[in-house]
Amino acid sequence: MTSSNRRLAFGLILAAFMFVLAPAPGGAQAAGKPAGPGPNTAAYEPTVGQAGKDVVWVPTPESLVDQMLRMAEITPDDYLVDLGSGDGRTVITAAQRGTRAHGVEFNPDMVKLSRRAAQDAGVADRATFTQGDIFEFDFSDATVVTLFLLPDLNLRLRPLLLDMKPGTRVISNSFDMDDWEPDDFVEAALECKSYCRAYKWIVPAKAQGVWQLGGGAMLALEQAYQKLGGHLTIDGTRHAISDAALQGTRIAFTANGRQYTGEVTADRMAGTDSDGNAWNAVRKP
Repeated sequence: MTSSNRRLAFGLILAAFMFVLAPAPGGAQAAGKPAGPGPNTAAYEPTVGQAGKDVVWVPTPESLVDQMLRMAEITPDDYLVDLGSGDGRTVITAAQRGTRAHGVEFNPDMVKLSRRAAQDAGVADRATFTQGDIFEFDFSDATVVTLFLLPDLNLRLRPLLLDMKPGTRVISNSFDMDDWEPDDFVEAALECKSYCRAYKWIVPAKAQGVWQLGGGAMLALEQAYQKLGGHLTIDGTRHAISDAALQGTRIAFTANGRQYTGEVTADRMAGTDSDGNAWNAVRKP
């Protein structure tokens, strides 16, 4: 991201002053820098646009929080981590839906505010918070990651996200992941006036390489995030693959007039083709 584009993105967030109302306690998003406790810490109230460690703080509209969590398809079996959890609203809303959720926030006053809000909402057992740097926190065991950060911060996080367990859902308010195209997006309700779109990515399995199938067939795959290219060689004849993609561990492609679907598990794949035949593959070293 060029410095001019970064300044533009920063300016867009500052422009939110004119559109976003200051949140009630229990809100989320954007990494914050300690503003310094005032004389009455218990009465601390965040200000929309206050300076942060890497970005200014702008709360995610509640209507978009709901849409983000709906798009993430959270369940009580999930563990959600909100990177730059602000006043805690994404974490608390997820916890209210039965999901264990954790927020990472740099501003200690925001962390205290979030903890009080979780306590008031009766979800402090499921909604927890850490004061710290999102780049130093280990969130590798999360099944859902939410964030509202600038594009260059998303790009710094991208390698970590891509190394997470396949199938992990990543939901970003407003800003994308450059050439890692989203799997889905959603718009907030009509009452939302700014920062009303969120993007979803599903961390893909690592499928690139040469795979040995039964009967001597060979599958060569090239991977760019969730997109695949390559060819399937059967009896010495090479067939280009098409309509190939990954969704988490789920793989699908067409070759030699058949559609193949299956699951990628480390160095093995297994599934069925459109004729109902089972197939298996092992990645060659």
